[in-house]
Amino acid sequence: MKNSFLLIFFLCVTKMIVAQDFLDGAFTFSSKKESYITLQDGTELIGFIDDIDRKKGLIEEITIIDTNKKKIKLKPEDVKHMYIAPSGFDKLGRANNFISDATRWNEDKSAHAEHIKAGYVFFETTEVMIKKKKMTLLLQLLNPGFARNIKVFFDPYAGETASIGFGGIKVAGGDAKSYYFKKGDNVAFRMEKKNYDEEFENLYSDCPELKKTFIKDMGWSRVEKHIFYHSEKCE
Repeated sequence: MKNSFLLIFFLCVTKMIVAQDFLDGAFTFSSKKESYITLQDGTELIGFIDDIDRKKGLIEEITIIDTNKKKIKLKPEDVKHMYIAPSGFDKLGRANNFISDATRWNEDKSAHAEHIKAGYVFFETTEVMIKKKKMTLLLQLLNPGFARNIKVFFDPYAGETASIGFGGIKVAGGDAKSYYFKKGDNVAFRMEKKNYDEEFENLYSDCPELKKTFIKDMGWSRVEKHIFYHSEKCE
């Protein structure tokens, strides 16, 4: 039992000290903590989550109760971006990722950093190609600290790779098999694990140093490190 506890502790600490991890995707959100929503016209709303309607995990409509007790329904195309607080296990699940980037957030004094430090997740509205159809989606950004060149969004419908767990608690592995990628101003697209190798050259062709650095480490398991390197080292 003692050895199992030590292994869990080691794995958790190891994850915490790695600063290039994506944040965990959140599925459920608090109705008791204020949400901060900026509309496309610049209007800023503060309210509490009342309901979120989804289709295949993607947000179709969000309903908030504002500070005047007024119920407001919003479609993804109405929203520019928003900060909402995950609830329960989702909040606990992303704690390790936040701690790993604590130094980065402490150095950043912006409102964005303050919300992230407070445990909020950041959603942004973007155009996405789904098969051959362009859609406007409201997606959670997973790499807010290193999204200068490529933004990586949570795919709530993604499967997961195998994970290691003890007593029902997942402590390692379980990497998502797909994300939504948005490079620069291009339309976002769904990147799947099975297609990453063939997309690698197109995605990072503007940064030959990255390919040299990760010549033996270009697989999906290192995607977070690739995105971090591209943000920090590539124009």
